This record gives sequence, structure tokens and C-alpha cells, in this order.
Amino acid sequence: MPPKDPELIALRKELEDLIAKCQQDQKSKQDKTIEEISNGMADVPKCKLVTKKMLKGHINKVNSVHYSGDSRHAVSGSLDGKLIIWDTWTGNKVQVIPLRSAWVMSVAFAPTGNFVACGGMDNMCTVYDLNNRDSNGGAKMIRELLGYEGFLSSCRFVDDKTLITGSGDMKLCMWDLEAGKRTNEVEAAHCGDVVSLSLAPEDQNIFVTGSVDKTCKLWDRRELKCKQVFFGHEADVNSVCFHNSGYGFSTASEDKSARLYDIRSDQQIAMYKPPNTTSGFTSCGLSVSGRFLLAGSDDNSVHVWDTMKVQHNGTLNGHENRVTSLSVSPNGMSVVTSSWDMNVRVWV
Repeated sequence: MPPKDPELIALRKELEDLIAKCQQDQKSKQDKTIEEISNGMADVPKCKLVTKKMLKGHINKVNSVHYSGDSRHAVSGSLDGKLIIWDTWTGNKVQVIPLRSAWVMSVAFAPTGNFVACGGMDNMCTVYDLNNRDSNGGAKMIRELLGYEGFLSSCRFVDDKTLITGSGDMKLCMWDLEAGKRTNEVEAAHCGDVVSLSLAPEDQNIFVTGSVDKTCKLWDRRELKCKQVFFGHEADVNSVCFHNSGYGFSTASEDKSARLYDIRSDQQIAMYKPPNTTSGFTSCGLSVSGRFLLAGSDDNSVHVWDTMKVQHNGTLNGHENRVTSLSVSPNGMSVVTSSWDMNVRVWV
């Protein structure tokens, strides 16, 4: 091992002291906790979601899944080198899209349902037009977005013309899909891989990112400038999800906790842990009302909490391996999850 650099150690300690001071200042401004405010509220019923459809078709680990804006179709990406477009109401495959690289890590469905995007260890983001077919009958590839020095870890459509991506080289990029050009980028958006991003539900100019540097950041895409930084997690932030109010977001982390952050108070307002804290969390989602928080876990299950009373509400069991991704339908009626057990499940 290389010798420890005293200057680096001193700088790290100084940074940790600054973060601790910020957190103490934030806590001093907190007049009440969310549990105290919600003390008089009635308990919510137990979450009784069951597997309505088991979507079988992949022959390797499924790493990512995402709902379309119509709350019916979903896209999944697997290490078998395929994207599959599913009709989650019938359980049927709508399209199977072969990929040039099998190492897919993130998929995204455009809200309109016209396009899907994916990327991973091939260090690029590929966009497919579902309404046009290539010579082999599959969805036509319309863009290969290059320029990354690390794997593509997250991507989300703002609309059919605009895409935001985060990658393992710490970059955030904005893309004009019609021109196939990068319109803006931040070289060092985080101090580690940009693992996840989530767009605000109403104001699509605002989005939040999570990173392996243990922080979350709030961005305005018009300037691509960081507006706020949120601390608290003690390990990689694997997933972020905006609250439907637009005033907060949830997170899921390797530190075996999920958390809720409030943008207006600039701090964490709740931390959620399961009864048995043995596994980290890979993904998270919020119900339309924001009352339920769901988090996919390395323990093969999805944990559910009452966000207001900070109570563990139950688990969704069925997957036989690590739950890698989850997506709540825009209408709030169902949840779709993917897993290393090669299956995708629709919970209703």
C-alpha cells in the first residue's frame, strides 16, 4: 500500500468536520421531527401488493426496469444483451431489441412511449425509436451518444428531444436527440460515479442525482448548475426518486437505509431501516401520495415504509435473487421490479 499522505488526511478531516458542522446547524433549526408531527395521524393499512404478472423472457440477470408514461408498458434491460418492451397488463412481450453490448446497466422509457434508451459498460447511451423498424424488424437505433470515459449508470428522458445522463466518469450530460449533440455537461458533477437521477414531477427543469460519493445534489438543467447538496448517507447512494409534491425526494443506499430529504429545509427529515438490517438497498420509489416508500434490497425483497410515521409496513417477497431496480407506474396503480433471478415482476 502507498504511504498515507498527511496533507490528504488533514483535508479529509477538515471536510468531515465541515459536513458535521452543517448537519449540526441544520438540526438546530429543526423544531420538530416528522414522527412528532405525524403522531396524531392514523396508521396506514398494511401494503398488500401481490405479483400480478411474472414477466419471463430474459436468460440472464436483469439490471434495470422503467415504466412508460402510459402506466402500461415497461422496458427491461438484461445481461443477456436484450431490451424487452413489456405489456404489463397482459404479460406479453411487445418487442425484443438486441443490443450491441450485453453489459446494460440502465434503461429509460420516454414519457410518450416513443423511445427507449439504454447504456452500461459500453460507455455510451443508445436510443431506439419504437415506432420505426430496422431491416431485421427490431426497433430502429437512432442515436449512439458517445463521449464518456466511464460506464453509463443512469439516463432519463425529459421529453422526446432531450435526454439527461449520468456516468461512472462523474459526468452529467444533456443531449439534444434530434441533433445527436451534447448541449451541456458537468465534468465533475460528483466526486464519484453518478449512479442515479430523478426528474421533478411538474418542473422538468429540476432533477436530483445520487452518487457513490455518499451525497445527493439538486440541479437546474437550464444552467446545469448544482443548487443544493444533501449529506447523511454513509455509503453509495444507489437510487433517488422525487416526491410527487416536488418538494422532496427519497434515497436508497448501500448503508442499509432509505431516507427522505426535504428540499425547502435543505436536510434529511427521515431515515427508514428494515427490522433486519443485513442488506443494502439498490433502488427506491414513492407512491403517488408519497405515503409509501418502497426500496429494493440485496435480500431479494422490496421493503415498504409509511413515510410519515417512519414505520416499516411490510415486504414484497417473491424474487429469488437481488432486486436490482423498481419503477412505480405514473398512475400509482402498480410497481414493476427486476432481479438477478432473470425475472421481472408486476405488483398490483
